[in-house]
Amino acid sequence: MGSFIIQGGNSLEGIIDIGGSKNAALPIMASTVICGREYLLDNIPDIEDVRDMIEILRAMGCTAQYDNGVALIDTRGLNTHQVPEKFVKKIRSSIILMGAVLQRTGKVEIAYPGGCEIGLRPIDLHLKGLRKLGVEIIEKSGVLSGLVKDPSGCEISLDYPSVGATENIMLFTVGIPGRTVIYNPAKEPEIADLQNFLNVCGYSVAGAGTGIITIEGKKLENTDTVEYKIISDRIEAGTYLSAAASMKSRIYIRNIEKSHFKSITSVYEDAGCEIRETHGIVVITSSGNLKAIEKVTTQPYPGFPTDMQAQLMASMLKADGITIIEETVFDSRFKHVPELQKMGANITTIGRVAVIEGVKKLYGAEVEAKDLRGGAALVIAAMGAEGTTKVNNIHHINRGYEKFVNKLQNLGVIITETND
Repeated sequence: MGSFIIQGGNSLEGIIDIGGSKNAALPIMASTVICGREYLLDNIPDIEDVRDMIEILRAMGCTAQYDNGVALIDTRGLNTHQVPEKFVKKIRSSIILMGAVLQRTGKVEIAYPGGCEIGLRPIDLHLKGLRKLGVEIIEKSGVLSGLVKDPSGCEISLDYPSVGATENIMLFTVGIPGRTVIYNPAKEPEIADLQNFLNVCGYSVAGAGTGIITIEGKKLENTDTVEYKIISDRIEAGTYLSAAASMKSRIYIRNIEKSHFKSITSVYEDAGCEIRETHGIVVITSSGNLKAIEKVTTQPYPGFPTDMQAQLMASMLKADGITIIEETVFDSRFKHVPELQKMGANITTIGRVAVIEGVKKLYGAEVEAKDLRGGAALVIAAMGAEGTTKVNNIHHINRGYEKFVNKLQNLGVIITETND
C-alpha cells in the first residue's frame, strides 16, 4: 500500500501550483457518456481516481487517453449500460455515471459506490430525484438497476443540498423533454463547473451556485469535439494552506480562485495567518504560533467544507488554546483522531464534536491513513512533529492529491515515498 516517511521540524517556503479539481473532473468525465462525441479536457489532475474513471470509460467501450493534464475521451463507442463493479467499489464519484448512462442508453446497472469510509453516504436523494423524473429503479443484492419509463421535466426539491444528487439530476435531465427545476441544490464551485461544461456541449443549464438550477432539456445534434478546462482544486489549495499555517512559513499558491476557498482562508486569518492575494497569487504567511479557533462547523458550500475538517484539526494541534470542530456532514469522519493521538495530540471526541487542546510538542510515530483527507492531516501533523513519522496506507492520499510528495519537497518538506 506504500508509505510516506516525513522528517518533522522544517519551515515551509516556496511556490505551489494547484492542479485541476478532483471533484469537478470526475463528474465532468462521467458526463461525457451522455452524448457520443469526442472531448478534450484540460487541467485534469493526475490522481488515482481519475485513472480509475478512465478505466471505467474504457471498459464501457469508450476510448480514453491521458497525458500531462489533458484527457482525450471519445464516447461514441459506448456499448453497455453496465458500469463495471470493480471500479465502482473504488471511487464514490462513479455513482454520477447513473444519470449519464440513463440519459444515453435508457437503462443502467451500477453497484453501490465505494471510496473513503467516512460514514454513511446514502444515495436516497439521487434515487428519489430520478424516480420522480420517470426512472424505474430496482435495488437488489447491492446493485441498482434503472430503466427510463416516462421521462419528463419537473420540479425537484432536495431535502439536503447533496452534491451527487444535484449532479445526477442535472446529467439525466439535460436530454429529456421539458423543464426541470432543482430547488435547494448543492452550490459548490464544482457544480457551476459542471453547468459550464454542459452548456459548452450545447445543453441549457442555468442557476448553478444559487438556490435554484433550471435545466431546459434537449437532444443534441451537434457532435463537434468539445474542448474544456477544469477549474482548480480548492481543497488541494486548502490542504497546503493548512500545512503552511501549522508552522513557520511563507508559501505562494498559484492557479486558484481565492473566492472558491474563502471559508477556509477566513478561519486561518482568525487563527493568526496573513493571507493576501497579489497578481492572482494567494500568499500565506504564518509564524507557526496559531491561536485556537473557538468553534468551526462543517457545512455545505459556502460553509466550511467537510473535506477540510481533518486538515484544520491537524494544523490546530499546537495552537494556543482550545479549538472545537463540529462535523455535521458525515457521521464517521474522525478516524484520523486516534492516529493523531499517537503523535501526542490532545483530542477528545464526543459524537460528531472534536475538542482539540493545543500541546507544546508533537512526536513522530507510525500511523495509518484511514481515508483521503485524514491521511493528508497525518502528513501535516508529521511536518510539525519532532522526529520521524511513517504514514502507511498512502493509496488513500494518492487518490486525491497530484504529485503530493514533489510539491511538498519543493516547499522544503523532508518527505520520501516507499512501496513497502
